[in-house]
Amino acid sequence: MSGGERTILHVDMDAFFASVELLRRPELAGQPVVVGGRGDPNRRGVVSTATYEARQYGIHSAMPLRRAVALCPHAVFLPVDLPAYRDASMAVFDILEDVSRVLEPVGLDEAYLDVSHRDEPPRQLARTLKNTIRERTRLTASVGFAPNRLLAKIASDLEKPDGLTELTLDDVPARVWPLTVRTLHGVGPRTAEHLAELGITTIGELANAPLERLARLFPARHAEALQARAHGHDDRPVGARRRRKSIGRETTFQTDCRSSGRLAWLAAEMIRGLVPKLRERGLRAKTVTVKIRYRDFVTQTRSFSLPEASDDTDILQAAARECLRQHSLHRAVRLLGVTFSQLTDRPEHSLQLSFE
Repeated sequence: MSGGERTILHVDMDAFFASVELLRRPELAGQPVVVGGRGDPNRRGVVSTATYEARQYGIHSAMPLRRAVALCPHAVFLPVDLPAYRDASMAVFDILEDVSRVLEPVGLDEAYLDVSHRDEPPRQLARTLKNTIRERTRLTASVGFAPNRLLAKIASDLEKPDGLTELTLDDVPARVWPLTVRTLHGVGPRTAEHLAELGITTIGELANAPLERLARLFPARHAEALQARAHGHDDRPVGARRRRKSIGRETTFQTDCRSSGRLAWLAAEMIRGLVPKLRERGLRAKTVTVKIRYRDFVTQTRSFSLPEASDDTDILQAAARECLRQHSLHRAVRLLGVTFSQLTDRPEHSLQLSFE
């Protein structure tokens, strides 16, 4: 890369949840393995991740487990074990932080790193990083490197699994333009549908479309931004490690819940489990949000903000009860979730609290 350019790495762990499971169950290597819900494809739940062998059958994340088992009846289904994945993620991020403190996590299994300050050639740095992750965790990562976030993210996905890929602006016409528009940051299903109405399905078609044509469906600034991304331009910086904006938990009922008392009890239990996570991170929460998804998939959230942030279980449970009172619990509930947000650092004096 030429002097003066930023160098961004995008590190994406390969089939992360499934890969962690295979470390514990090496006999499943090479088999289609699906991780999701409680590991029972006959119960409600969605796919969290799947091995590449399972993906060959069309299985992908967020797919209902029942659909996944229909596509691949002989797949091995395993329950989600978040504590194990968090532990593996912490080990990976410890390695990433040794490479650059300008690091922006994206979930448990991927991150952006700005390594512009490093003297090593980017390919050498990325290869060393991949090797270190493999040696210390026995997991594989795909790494893309580029002069910006957009291209680094695309690069990491081009040669999965265990990929090491560079993209430059000069590579965009040959390697990026043939990809679908959904590959671009900021192009979701609805935007893709609007572009399809104009006959635009690839990034190259978007890059070369007249702006006035795009302006038929998008505001001028949005159209310009879309086309800039299609040409590989992205000036977003990598943010240094950010404090998590929220901590939450949710559960999907196998049988729809019709009891407001049971919902209140479960919300209280969720908070009992979440408060230790606040304390482990030295945080307090000011806002509690309760999410309800009804049988017809209509989803509603209600929030209650405290006068002061707290890590007191009783106070946070009382806030959740207030949220539930704001809900219209008039039909069967499919999912319940509780989230803490507006997180702040806990003052030093609160360290005297009992953590039992």
